[in-house]
Amino acid sequence: MTDYPDNKEVILKVENLKKYFPVRKGLLKRIIGYVHAVDDVSFELKRGQTLGIVGESSCGKTTLMQTLLMLEKPNDGRVFIENDNGRLVEMTAMTHKEQREIRRNIQMIFQNPFSSMNPAMSIFDIIAEPLRIQKVCPNEKLEEIVAALLRDVSLDFSYVRRYPTALSGGQRQRICIARALSLKPKIAIADEPVSAVDVSVQSQILNLLNDLKKRFGLSYLFVAHDINVVKYISDRIMTMYMGSIVETADTRDIYYYPAHPYTRYLIDAIPITHPKQRKGRQHIQGELLDPRADIKGCAFTPRCPYAEAICSREKPELKPIGSERFSACHFGSDMIDRMRNCGL
Repeated sequence: MTDYPDNKEVILKVENLKKYFPVRKGLLKRIIGYVHAVDDVSFELKRGQTLGIVGESSCGKTTLMQTLLMLEKPNDGRVFIENDNGRLVEMTAMTHKEQREIRRNIQMIFQNPFSSMNPAMSIFDIIAEPLRIQKVCPNEKLEEIVAALLRDVSLDFSYVRRYPTALSGGQRQRICIARALSLKPKIAIADEPVSAVDVSVQSQILNLLNDLKKRFGLSYLFVAHDINVVKYISDRIMTMYMGSIVETADTRDIYYYPAHPYTRYLIDAIPITHPKQRKGRQHIQGELLDPRADIKGCAFTPRCPYAEAICSREKPELKPIGSERFSACHFGSDMIDRMRNCGL
């Protein structure tokens, strides 16, 4: 197990993480290629920060989160997470037993609250299950802790006798949040936590997550395909495209002055009711490249209105273009001005 140099602000550090899935064909199921679901991803999460990860479906967001938790074994790269002693330790170098112990510090709120719960288990058993598995709480105190967790998510203790089928979507998501908090993690991964609930409930869940963050000093990785939702809750935003990070910056900077064309298209995709406010908005054109292909240049080139010859030849690196701001675009340094001049 490898330690990482101390940085009191950083609670999670990811270096060059890769996850490839083999593509098999034929009677013998020979490997004919790989899908680059997570392709050389690096980032940091600071203490008390909410880092939003946004991108369209199949861009690798959920696979990235599963790889961070070691639910999917990475092909390459390293993941460092803060342990109980306040030091960053390499999770990717740990044994299965060590990973299981350190995983107390990083828990996940899954996208679909119904499919992530066993319908045959009561709410009490669902929330208490992590405590039993990790053996961090005696049986005689389980009821007290479960009751406190239900209060934290604004549910009555009477819910412990119910089953997931008897709850609404919003109530199920609150139960999933309570289960994720049961081990008192330092980091919570929220994988599209409001996509499976009614619009009227979404703001309640988002406000609950913000409240829990302040009360328990949590750090969030918040995953969504709706950049408007990510903007509401995040301190920083990271844009993913075809398994790679194409831009990361503070929320206000990336939302109002994006430095990558793909981020701009995600913003333009936000629904606007007033017809006059739709002027100047552009919608993304073209199709995704084959994820199995060996892409030499920028993966966004076929859909980018600003692409030039270099974009097809060389893959742009994620490089700084200002204070705490990064863009994987050959023209990232002047992309903001170019977009303004084009009326975007």
